[in-house]
Amino acid sequence: MPEKIRAAVIGCGKVSHWHISALQKASNAVCVAAYSRDIEKAGSFAGQYGIKPYDDITAMIKNEKVQAVVVCTPHPYHIEPVLEAAAAGAHCLVEKPLASSLADCDRMINACKQAGVKLGMISQRRYLRCVQRLRNAIDQNKIGTPVLGTVNVLGWRDKGYYESDPWRGKWNTEGGGVMVNQTSHQLEILLWLMGPVDEVYGVWRNFNHPYVEIEDTALAIVKFKNGGLGNIIVSNSMRPGLYGKIHIHGSNGASVGAQLDGGAMLLPGQTGVDIPYNDIWTVPGEERFLDEWHKEDTAFYNNTKPVDDTFLKQHEDFYNAAIHDREPPVNGITGRNTVELFTAVYRSTRDNAVVKFPLPADDGRNDYDGRVSV
Repeated sequence: MPEKIRAAVIGCGKVSHWHISALQKASNAVCVAAYSRDIEKAGSFAGQYGIKPYDDITAMIKNEKVQAVVVCTPHPYHIEPVLEAAAAGAHCLVEKPLASSLADCDRMINACKQAGVKLGMISQRRYLRCVQRLRNAIDQNKIGTPVLGTVNVLGWRDKGYYESDPWRGKWNTEGGGVMVNQTSHQLEILLWLMGPVDEVYGVWRNFNHPYVEIEDTALAIVKFKNGGLGNIIVSNSMRPGLYGKIHIHGSNGASVGAQLDGGAMLLPGQTGVDIPYNDIWTVPGEERFLDEWHKEDTAFYNNTKPVDDTFLKQHEDFYNAAIHDREPPVNGITGRNTVELFTAVYRSTRDNAVVKFPLPADDGRNDYDGRVSV
């Protein structure tokens, strides 16, 4: 395997520009091509970056000797590019969430395993400085066992947002609402910090977006296998957007947390990113660090946008995994775990019951895996 991976982008929407930016800065990869079903769109996108446009994934991988693809299509459309790219021998780094259904997750995981290629999912917020401190505090036993984890994301999406792309707002083309699209990052980080889930009771609703099918609000109570508890409150219904926070409380009484969003949640290409920071830190002897870290992080992110820093770090981690034949930090199983969590909330609402883990793939009912009543 060469030192620099030859990579290509699949899908030429808004988020693809962030991935191209990361690839242009990566020390271990170079972007050589872009794919879209619409060759004119691929040509326009590729022309901005001096790379080759394609409307055929297999031909692109073969002709350009592509070794890894970054899949940036809408979530329900991740599976086909992954299956085709894996069959052609390319590693697959997939935008969040890995898919909108467990069945698609399982097919992607199995296809990449059979092809001997790596499967990773984008969860760039893991790499935020404030989130890394949470992980380090747990690893260094500063809070004891994590016993209570909370995710609170109170954001806003207006009608213009849902009309900005034709696939938004529908079960079959977006796959879900606030859990699937806006807060899957936070759900993935909660699982990373708290560990595997035992059972979930959840409820979703659409409170003030009658022009879309999907949920704008969801709540869940989570029991983790380590005996800890979790509470999830996520919503797109608070105009103009309040905040997004993750807090972890430990068995020794210490708490650590971070605010990842202030105000409206990020809209690619439309809004900037508030500087994420640690908003709670009661580790004995370290309480005074909050102000110091806030100043350090503000200075750092004033010179480097959070999305530029975090995307670059995750891209380089993924290509290093491919080069050295190891599992990427955020792999296919990690991605499936997040899909399993929000699927449990959909099924719990459908059945008005606690959902035990692990969850099998869809049982074949025509209800988008619990999202609608049939």
